[in-house]
Amino acid sequence: MSKRKRLLFTVSLFAVMIVLSACGTEPITSNSTGTWDHYVVYNFSRLIIWFSELFFNNFGLGIIAFTLVIRVVLLPLNHFQTKSTKKMAAVQPQIKELQAKYASKDRETQEMLQMKTSKLYQANDVNPYMGCLPAVVQMPVLMALYQSISRTEILKTGSFLWMNLGERDQFFILPVVAAILTYATSKLTMMSQPDGNPAMKSMTYTMPVMILMMGINFPSALSLYWVASNAFSVGQTLLLNNPFKANKERQAAEAQRKAREKALQKAQNPKKKRK
Repeated sequence: MSKRKRLLFTVSLFAVMIVLSACGTEPITSNSTGTWDHYVVYNFSRLIIWFSELFFNNFGLGIIAFTLVIRVVLLPLNHFQTKSTKKMAAVQPQIKELQAKYASKDRETQEMLQMKTSKLYQANDVNPYMGCLPAVVQMPVLMALYQSISRTEILKTGSFLWMNLGERDQFFILPVVAAILTYATSKLTMMSQPDGNPAMKSMTYTMPVMILMMGINFPSALSLYWVASNAFSVGQTLLLNNPFKANKERQAAEAQRKAREKALQKAQNPKKKRK
């Protein structure tokens, strides 16, 4: 997928997230109508309350528990995305070579580049679009989780640690922690992508600022959700797609590839001299 297409896809996802987050602001109840509110958000709300009851009616622990359960359920999708990302990263050096070789912008050259790139993907079992599928599937689920927390009135009556869940964190501790964890999640994701995504680079800095500003102004129940969700994301990234380990493996594989090419060139040169 080209950088332009990735940028458009990221912007589109962000737009969808904004639209979904605005798809309802009224309290969610059993009388809520519409497929999204009645069948999705309302049932998420009921599950949060059920988890809270398991923890002696502690709504803070209920929010954390259900958030972590949802993230665990989504792990297979994340694992699939991680495998797709690794495959894409493995062929990036060859893609860059093809782009340098067929750098001309005329139609014939660009068609040749597309054909060669497609063959490279097929040979390495890579589908550049499949890496986007998990993000598309996860977005509605995570937004339903977000709305179920923000629109369940009873959650606002609870307290957790030093906070009243229905009011802002008076010490701004959770918003700051949420912003830091959001930055860490984005930074680790960026580190695992060798070609760099302009949209991701921008969001690495803009998303933490947005989370901080919203956390300062919104009820602390939402800040608690962002902390739990992003803490899980950081741990998940380090376990499933550790960028430090991935970069070392990528550098080692690239060094081996260059060594093989150099050895092949040395083996071919004597034959050429004899001719």
